[in-house]
Amino acid sequence: MENQTKDLTAIRREYCGVDFLSSELAVSPVQQFSKWFDQARQVRPDDVSSMTLATASATGMPSARIVLLKHYDERGFCWYTDYESNKGQDLAANPQAELMFYWNTLERQIRIQGTVHKLDEQSAQRYFSQRPRASQLSAAASFQSQPISSRTELQAVVTELETRSQGAQIKKPSRWGGYCLLPSRFEFWQGREGRLHDRLVYVLSGDQWHIQRLQP
Repeated sequence: MENQTKDLTAIRREYCGVDFLSSELAVSPVQQFSKWFDQARQVRPDDVSSMTLATASATGMPSARIVLLKHYDERGFCWYTDYESNKGQDLAANPQAELMFYWNTLERQIRIQGTVHKLDEQSAQRYFSQRPRASQLSAAASFQSQPISSRTELQAVVTELETRSQGAQIKKPSRWGGYCLLPSRFEFWQGREGRLHDRLVYVLSGDQWHIQRLQP
């Protein structure tokens, strides 16, 4: 049977984003992120914190997945996960990563590169205790990224844990906690008509952020 190439070249979209000028940028990239984040939140509040987390293994194999931003400030951008997951193993071997936010309605992307470290245990415990009980059970019962024979088996593990806990607080697994990316580079991308997109970049040099425009 011959392979038939699926030609997608006719699928197109036009970008109609507004001007995005260097003169409009905040001095701090985190302040600029907050401005765009707040605007995106007004448009799509239920999905605004979704971000792609891209990591690479010790051998250089890249890997990407969607995670949720849980808090941020000038010290970094934070999320929570299983330390023994695939992304946790990548970060243990190579503690560098990139985050990417894509807000389709606003035709905007933000890419954030930097180094990653674990959050302290107190921060992880505090956030874990705030999660819905079903999410606590999932984190405690699931060994993320490890194979399992069926969903039935997975559900049985969750049910057994719920029965055993007898309504008591679910204990946070030691393998579960938080990460924080300390940024060294931000790129703010605004889709523009005719593919002449605006790309403005903050690059950290010493303790100063330098801004440059990139060609689309």
